Order: sequence, then structure tokens, then C-alpha cells
Amino acid sequence: MVALTFPDGARREYPQGTSGLDVAKGISPSLAKRTVAMALDGVVMDLNDPIERDAKIELINREDPRALELIRHDAAHVLAEAVQSLWPGTQVTIGPVIENGFYYDFHRNQPFTPEDLPVIEKKMKEIIARDKPFTKETWSRDKAKQTFRDMGETFKVELVDAIPEDQQIKIYKQGDWFDLCRGPHMTSTGKVGNAFKLMKVAGAYWRGDSTKPMLTRIYGTAFAKQEELDAYLKQMEEAEKRDHRKLGREMDLFHFQEEGPGTVFWHAGGWTIFQEIVAYMRRRLKGDYQEVNAPQMLDKSLWETSGHWGWFRENMFQATSAGDDTEDERVYAIKPMNCPGHIQIFKHGLKSYRDLPLRLAEFGVVHRYEPSGALHGLLRVRAFTQDDAHVFCTEEQMADECLKINDLILSTYDDFGFTGDLTVKLSTRPEKRVGSDAAWDHAEGIMQDVLKRIEAQGGNRIKTAINPGEGAFYGPKFEYVLRDAIGRDWQCGTTQVDFNLPERFDAFYIAADGAKKTPVMIHRAICGSMERFLGVVLEHYAGHLPLWLSPKQAVIATITSDADDYAREVTAAARKLGLRAESDLRNEKINYKVREHSLAKVPVLLVVGKKEAAERLVSIRRLGSEGQKVMPLDEALKMLTDEATPPDLKRAAR
Repeated sequence: MVALTFPDGARREYPQGTSGLDVAKGISPSLAKRTVAMALDGVVMDLNDPIERDAKIELINREDPRALELIRHDAAHVLAEAVQSLWPGTQVTIGPVIENGFYYDFHRNQPFTPEDLPVIEKKMKEIIARDKPFTKETWSRDKAKQTFRDMGETFKVELVDAIPEDQQIKIYKQGDWFDLCRGPHMTSTGKVGNAFKLMKVAGAYWRGDSTKPMLTRIYGTAFAKQEELDAYLKQMEEAEKRDHRKLGREMDLFHFQEEGPGTVFWHAGGWTIFQEIVAYMRRRLKGDYQEVNAPQMLDKSLWETSGHWGWFRENMFQATSAGDDTEDERVYAIKPMNCPGHIQIFKHGLKSYRDLPLRLAEFGVVHRYEPSGALHGLLRVRAFTQDDAHVFCTEEQMADECLKINDLILSTYDDFGFTGDLTVKLSTRPEKRVGSDAAWDHAEGIMQDVLKRIEAQGGNRIKTAINPGEGAFYGPKFEYVLRDAIGRDWQCGTTQVDFNLPERFDAFYIAADGAKKTPVMIHRAICGSMERFLGVVLEHYAGHLPLWLSPKQAVIATITSDADDYAREVTAAARKLGLRAESDLRNEKINYKVREHSLAKVPVLLVVGKKEAAERLVSIRRLGSEGQKVMPLDEALKMLTDEATPPDLKRAAR
């Protein structure tokens, strides 16, 4: 017999080998009909799996949040069956669940096109309507390989070979169609429902290796309810309008090109926004942090000491001496992060406990290798600037420093307009790490206490979560996930506690008793990658940036040439007050000028004609507004100057 404990605390005994479906049927037929899977001790499993041990059991229905991954996994299998029934001879490879959906990779002589997607969707709905049960079988390795070989599924044969010898070969069937799969699945294809959509097709190399065959990847998404799918599709439609790459072209902010993959060519407007963000962060750090600058390229021995050479080497760019005839044969790494350099600065000169906490900040340019297929505008690059800082402190100071960083992060996000929900996640020790378990236990314990204090201080706005195994290799970390105007989540800020790197570099301070002690090192970033943060800000505002961030804050446009001199005078007066203003004196109709500057997302147009020049007025048109407001020049410039003042300077002036 096995003893099963239910969520309400009830405990019942069943014969060993009883399935989850048997348990559900024993409670009520209607429950069995609603249930699609079960969780034993928190692990989601097939409902038909036999239960062989005592456990806590949960019966999962289709509306349970945990069922969403199953819906998408099942939809991927339905997609694969649909494709093979429509185009016999197509090979299926792998089809995982991903964030917001799923995909499946196919090998076919003729790649799929977007025009194929509606046809595939129709076939998927037919398969779902048949409502065939998902059944699991365990095959021998030889049987699986021979079966797939006979079917011409060479990729599946390779996948079977890749399964470790100590793992079972599982086959999931849905009617006559079957696939190699780890599972779990719901009870039948009908449980997928019709709240799904195929999104796009793309090319993908087999196993991500450019030397291997090119496959066609079909992306899809699925939800439990149609209204959830509709909301997601609407969000995707809005996201496409807000794509920062599109905005970058329209606003003439930046571009990318093949000769510098993953690196940004900043145009004047984009660089203005970038520098405004940096200037804002510099003001926020003034008085608390010392700004430093560490070398861009350092000998590999430093990275060996830090552990990056062993744990992060595949993401690092290397450099050697300039030519064969040079005496310097050392190997260097172009820095992927700033921490080893900051430790060297800390170590230069004797430090006392009275010097702590010592906060070193750097807007450091770092380089990290990203596969070309992963590059995505400003959001995923190979060269970027971090608003990086490292706080060297005592253990007693650590919790307060983390809370102080938390306050800085939250107020910064508020200033940039991210005033909605925010999630703080504690990422704990990864499998590959440095340092003793005792040191990790200690660091994680302190971080969990701080997380509770952050949650208590944040009220309803702050949510907290644990990310098991997602910490840095040298210590646990907080990840700050902000939500933008259309409900998307972005991970930006981080706070990482490190007991390991200072010890590896023999960094120390002199304690009150005269003894040498190793400091705690807190790695922190507010924006994270400045490039990525700028891209997030652009999409959050859909290019309609607040005046203080706008690269071009006002354009003074003339209706007739009679107002040219007055327009020049207005422009000069605006610039004298610190506004980024330009004149548009072209011999074009005013409606043409308005459309052009609106497309470029110029927030304010000051329209002047003969009447405005005579009476020293301006007609103000706001981006996104059809109306206009006529104001005296001095009053208008004062209003715009106040509006263009960054939020931190407004607070300081109060």
C-alpha cells in the first residue's frame, strides 16, 4: 500500500501501482474528467503513471498554472503530427516548450513559409478534435533506433544515441502517431483546446551547429483560454509597433552592420539619450560612490584567479601580441566584466575597517561573445556598457548595503517611468560554482533575510521569488524584473553578494583588532547594460520619450519665410535655457513639417508665422496630440524648461 496526502491534509491509502487517474476516479467521475495531470511531491507527472511510494499528491486541472506548460508541450506534438500528415517524408527533430509558447524543428527539402501556417493550424484543429489519448511506452534502445531508422527519421536516431545509458527511452503515442519524448503530457490531444496560434517560421541549424543541416523552425503559442491568447496576440501586435530597432530607424538613433556584429553604431540622437542616462546615474551616485576606470584588456592570469577563465571562457574575447616579432607573447582577455579590475583598485594601498563600506562605480565597456543568432538589436549585443559598481564592506554592513542598493534601484525605475509591479528574485547557487558550501549557506541565509525585508518595505508593488540554481558562479544574487507599459517583464538590475572573489585575490582590510579580514564584495548594477536599458525605455514609451530624455526636445517650425528671423531668435533663446532645440526654416508646407517631425518622435513643435512673430507668441503642438496651444514665448520656454528638468534634479530643487 502507498499513503497519499492530499492538499487539504487528508491522507488515504491505495494499492501500490495505483494511477493518478484511478485516484481521481475514486473521488468523483467529474474530477477525473477535469484532471489532466498530477504532481507527486511537487513534480508534475502523467496522470496514468503508477504511484509506487508514499507522497503528497495534487490533481492538476487544465486551468492550473502548471498545466500551461503541458498545453504547450502537447500542442508541439500536435503540430508535428499535423506537419507529417500534410507533408509525408518531413523529419521531425525536437520541439520544446519555451517562454510564451513552443517550437518544433523540421527537416524538409523545401522550407516552410508563413503561407503554410494557416493550413497547418487547420490540420492541428482536426487532430485536437479527434481527442486521441496520450499513452506512454518504454522501448529498448535498439527497438527505438531501428524503428526510427526504418521511418527515415535519422535525427531521431541521433537523439536516441544522445540519451544517457541509465535513462529510459520513452515513446508517447497519440493515436497512430508517436514521438520520442521525456514527457509528461496531458491525458489526450483534445485537452490542448483551440486557444493556440502558429506565429512564424525561421531557420535553425541542427543542434545549433552551423556545420550541420539547416532546419525549419515553426514557432507557436498556446493558452488555456481564448481570451488569454487574444490578450497575448494584442501584446505582440503592440510590441511590434514599439520595436526599438524600428524606432531607432525612425528617430535616427543608431544602426548595426555586419562589420561590427553585436556592436552599436550610435548616431547623434541615440548618443544623446545614452549620455542623458549616464549623467542621471552619475548624479544619483555622487557622494556615495567613487567613479573609477579599470583597463579594457588584462592578462589571462587575472581571469584565472577570478575563475572566469574556467567558468566563462567560452564567452570571452581573447587577444595576443601584435605580431610574430614582438617579445610580448602573453594572452589577454578583453574584459567581460569589471569586478577583477575593481578588486585591484581596492587592493592598491592598505584599507582599514574605517574605510568601509567602499563603493567603486564604473561605466565600463565590456565584451561578451553571443552567438550571432542570439543577437537582437540593443537588447542582446556583444559590446555594452554596464553601470557597474562594487561595494567592499564588512559582513555586518552587508544587509544594510543591499537594502540601500534596493532603494536606489526602485527610485531609479520610478524616475524612468517604470512605476508598476516589480519582482525581486533571489537566485541561489548554481551547479558550477566556486567557494565552499558553508560560504554559500551563509551568503544565501543573509540574502533570504534581506529579501523578506525588501518584500515588507515594498508593500503590494514588490513581489519576491526564488530562482534555484540561477546564481552567479561566485555568489547568490537578486534580480530585479520590471514591467513595462504593455505588461512585458525585463530583468535589469542585479545585486550579487560575493564571499569568494576577494578571498581568491587575497584582498583584505585591517579590522578594529588589528587583524587582517577579507571583505564582502557586493556586485551591483541598476540599469545593467546601458544599451539594453535604453532599448527597454524606447519600447516602454513607444518612442514618445519624456522631454528630459528626448534627443531633440523641440523644433521651431515656420509657416512662412516671414517668420524665419523670429524662429532663429526662439531657437537661440531655447538653447540658452538648455533645451535641445532646432529650427526648421525649409520652404515646405507646415503639415508636411508636422508629419515629418512626428514620425521622428520630436515631442514638441513650436510653430511660428507672421502673427506669432509680431506678437511674440508660439503655437505649441505636442507629439500624439491633434490640438495646439498658443502661448507667449517666455511663458512657453519656462514651461518647457521645467518639463525638461530630469526628475532627480527636480527633487533636489524642492
